[in-house]
Amino acid sequence: MLIHVVADKPSRIRPIREIAEPKHRVIPIWPEDNAKLEPDDVLIIDVDLRQAASIDQIREFLRKIGQVRHKIFVVDKGAHSLLVQAHALGATATVHRPLEAHNLLHKLSLLDVSAPRTGRHAAPTPPGLANSAAVFASMFAALLDGRPIVLSDAKQATDHIIDSVSQNGLSSWLDDVRKYHEGTFQHCLLVSGVAVSFALKLDFSVADVHRLGLAATLHDVGKASIPLAILDKPDRLDAAEEKIMRQHPTIGYDALKTVDGLEAEVLDAIRHHHEFLDGSGYPDALTAPAISDIVRLLTIADIYAALIESRPYRPPMSRQKAYDVLGDMGGKVERALVRAFRPVALSA
Repeated sequence: MLIHVVADKPSRIRPIREIAEPKHRVIPIWPEDNAKLEPDDVLIIDVDLRQAASIDQIREFLRKIGQVRHKIFVVDKGAHSLLVQAHALGATATVHRPLEAHNLLHKLSLLDVSAPRTGRHAAPTPPGLANSAAVFASMFAALLDGRPIVLSDAKQATDHIIDSVSQNGLSSWLDDVRKYHEGTFQHCLLVSGVAVSFALKLDFSVADVHRLGLAATLHDVGKASIPLAILDKPDRLDAAEEKIMRQHPTIGYDALKTVDGLEAEVLDAIRHHHEFLDGSGYPDALTAPAISDIVRLLTIADIYAALIESRPYRPPMSRQKAYDVLGDMGGKVERALVRAFRPVALSA
């Protein structure tokens, strides 16, 4: 595997080279270089993302080199704002500083570049997916900085997702998201695609497809305020950590409730997407009569997406197994909607 390392000082290149070589070929380059990269090369970026000048330099560097499928950013462990900044610049994966060999090697092993070469370059990140991921990153950054979320950006990302799922199908969207993104951003993108596909399968109006899609786009924005130690924990959360994680729907709701033009139905879905019909959900322990249709749909999409994504403590479930789990959830989710969801869950 050919790995290009972009760094702002030689000391940042050395540990990457010590870990990756001799298994992989490592080529150092500098942000100001006029480097020529191929779409299926791997790019590791280790610069100070706290500095506006460094961010601008990397943004210009990435613009010049064009499409590269895999961009791994090195960020300080626990620095949520730097993680968000990396994704805003187009990161497809991140590793923590100080670098740990097993972590970097694991990320490299997951890249889809090990297949024999056929003389054709692998496809770059689909533009709609790249644009949507950048919007998710900008929303997280706004919440972290105390700035208002730009609703027009969220609507634009939703339009990109609707167009992609409509034209290429859900399976293509899921494959692309899992190939190019990880963690919280992967989950948000998966949920949005699943929710849109569900709405399309139910023959919703254009307005209703967009409404459910926008709710999915915004549903987890409150996770921007959850500590990375909890979001990225490699094991299941303990009771105290789970209590903190359960704050994210109300954090997101509070951040968005004053945004002009955001419909009440969408706000309701952001706050209540973890509610269950039997009253066992959170944050308000609602029961069936108080749970709206959009919440019921989004909850199914959210659960299914969580099951088919890779988590640090378990591999992704097959789509059939994930659907079976939904079917076994008794009175927590609406059975009729679960049955209607079957063609979405199991579509090729």
